[in-house]
Amino acid sequence: MTKLAYLHEPGVLQNLRCRFDINEIYTYTGGILIAINPFQRLPHLYENRVMEKYKGASVGELSPHPFAIADSAYRQMIKEQISQAILVSGESGAGKTESTKMLMQYLAFMGGRNNNTGERSVEQKVLESNPVLEAFGNAKTVRNNNSSRFGKFVEIQFDGRGRISGAAIRTYLLERSRVCQVSDPERNYHCFYMLCAAPPEVKVSLSFNNSHLV
Repeated sequence: MTKLAYLHEPGVLQNLRCRFDINEIYTYTGGILIAINPFQRLPHLYENRVMEKYKGASVGELSPHPFAIADSAYRQMIKEQISQAILVSGESGAGKTESTKMLMQYLAFMGGRNNNTGERSVEQKVLESNPVLEAFGNAKTVRNNNSSRFGKFVEIQFDGRGRISGAAIRTYLLERSRVCQVSDPERNYHCFYMLCAAPPEVKVSLSFNNSHLV
């Protein structure tokens, strides 16, 4: 983006549109990565072989990608021995949740341990925490069927050798009014509907029945 002759709003939007038309959904603006939600699954962009390709590559050396941002932060952390932060921001439906998953997927790939015990590894547990958080913090809105209605700070902890040793997740800005007042056609948080669809034995164990939900 910084190579544009005229860096103004029409030029930026035209550049993004031209790249999107050729299925380039990521674009750099210096050290910032701009992502445009393609509203479709693109699994080939996030395979293990793609992660291998970005491992150790400098930002700008390969096509723009969340893996490049995550790799840069990881290597900077190892080199300088200080914490790094990646900020993911954008409008509702822009793809922030999915972008965060890709960043975490790459960090888990880089910081994973060899686990021969048959138990779930720390990085697996970190990745598997996402659906649980989404159940309690995501809801259907007019613009997005799986909109994050809360902010979260995800801290992934590494040991001295760059291996994942733990994680902490703090939530903030939760849209509490959605619990008691929802405007049609929007919905409450996913967890309520999951409870309604749960098997009878689960509902009994939780002392829950559908009549509790109005």
